[in-house]
Amino acid sequence: MPHFILEYTDNIKADADIPSLLKKVTEVLIAHGDMFPIGGIRARAIELHDYRIADGQADDAFVHATLKIGAGRSEADKQQVGDELFEVMKAHFADLMSRRYLALSMELYEFPRPTYKHGNIHARFKKA
Repeated sequence: MPHFILEYTDNIKADADIPSLLKKVTEVLIAHGDMFPIGGIRARAIELHDYRIADGQADDAFVHATLKIGAGRSEADKQQVGDELFEVMKAHFADLMSRRYLALSMELYEFPRPTYKHGNIHARFKKA
């Protein structure tokens, strides 16, 4: 953990530069290495083809992000990371938002129970 999951409407794909946004997001999370182990960071995007926004009359678009984290961070830490990530999203989409209707949103979900994980990526980042 953390996992950053981005959903976006297919009508912005050509202008959204999603790979660049995912890079920016992971850079923010890596900068908080004291809070999140680098080997656990995941960022992914899901392009949505079936959706309806508002009254369906305009070519509206949306981007919604979910940051999923394990329990144990302080409220202040969660607020700081959430604020930073949402600012990255707003800056990334500012130009596009100036040219079209676009809604941005983000939620932070903290798992209330332990999660089940297995892998060997963390070992790459262990200090000898």
